[in-house]
Amino acid sequence: MIRTRFAPSPTGDLHLGGAWTALAAWAYARAHGGATVMRMEDIDTPRVVAGSAKRIEEDLAWLGLDWDETTPPQSQRTAIYEEALAKLKAKGLTYECDCSRAEIARVASAPHPGEEVVYPGTCREARPDREMKRSPAIRLRVPDGSVVTFGDLVKGETTQDVQKNVGDFVLRRADGVFAYQLVVAIDDALTNITHVIRADDLLASTARQLLLLRLLGYANEPTYAHLPLVVGSDGSRLAKRGRGTTIRELRDRGITASEILGTLAHGLGLISGDARALSASEIASSLTPPASWRKTPWPMPSAWAT
Repeated sequence: MIRTRFAPSPTGDLHLGGAWTALAAWAYARAHGGATVMRMEDIDTPRVVAGSAKRIEEDLAWLGLDWDETTPPQSQRTAIYEEALAKLKAKGLTYECDCSRAEIARVASAPHPGEEVVYPGTCREARPDREMKRSPAIRLRVPDGSVVTFGDLVKGETTQDVQKNVGDFVLRRADGVFAYQLVVAIDDALTNITHVIRADDLLASTARQLLLLRLLGYANEPTYAHLPLVVGSDGSRLAKRGRGTTIRELRDRGITASEILGTLAHGLGLISGDARALSASEIASSLTPPASWRKTPWPMPSAWAT
């Protein structure tokens, strides 16, 4: 059975881009007679805003986007992540790194715009009993030849060389917080998510997550669909604090849930014809399994930003 998930981070109100991916994941599951799972990604506890998770769920319910299951938030699953980290350590696949970001940046090659700094491997062969300059992070010792190819419902076949593109990446930060790559890979596997539908600013994370699934021995790898971003009406990157960028603000200004959903569904290519107000049930009743997704950034309506 198809299983999708919506996994917001409770660091603020539901963003228009979050509603965009939530609708896509919900619609894909409904079109295939599948299920949608709600998961709060609150592992980065210093960034969590009190009450945000509840407000996000309220906004999704107001839009009419329901979910079939709820998983415990990541902050309650740390024992699972500890076990995975121990498993990787037992295989000789982790090491401690006490480099600062500034130290890494001085050694690493300057990345092209939009690319990450590639970790230069400074601590890879360092003595584990050395005196640390600061509290260390835990990095994955990426095996040689870690080239990952995967199919993407939007991007097509994609190949990423983990060692070349990012190097040995962090599994647990120096402050003790588990890294996004580790927890998301594990959560998707343990909840049997078959399709990960998310924004394409996370495309670069996919190879790392698939590599971790394989190193940890998980056989169920999801299919991915990386949707283009929601952008400003002028095509610029959408500022999270810009006018009209949260569902709650649009609601307070009198824009209905059907207007928002119908506009987003049209932008995603889920409905034919002109954009029009549609409820979630109306969208679901007319859905067929999407054959192709939008491939270019979607500009939010200029009226929403004024």
